[in-house]
Amino acid sequence: MEFSGNINYWIAMFQIVMGLFIVIASENIIKTLVGLGIFQSAVYIIYVSPAKIFGGTAPILSANHEVYANPLPHVLILTAIVVGVATIALGLALVVRIYEAFGTLEEDKIQEIDLEEGNND
Repeated sequence: MEFSGNINYWIAMFQIVMGLFIVIASENIIKTLVGLGIFQSAVYIIYVSPAKIFGGTAPILSANHEVYANPLPHVLILTAIVVGVATIALGLALVVRIYEAFGTLEEDKIQEIDLEEGNND
């Protein structure tokens, strides 16, 4: 297996591991959202990499071209990027509300504050 031919997959694997580590290891909610964004971009790379056909052209029938590239994976990823941006924006809006309510973005401190408020009621 040659390394340079599969560089896209190596980059995607590194991003998956990095994103998953950030999500698992971080206590800060913002860092968790960043880790999810990194993980998400790795999925984009994995999905689009095999869709590239060298020498392929747009799928318009022509006598000059024999190899055509399928545009569907690229369109799906474009849609996924839009949905991902909206999801991250919603997550950041929730982070702002959590910070306003608890005064911190650390998960363990938020749980402590929530338990203390629950015991006082």
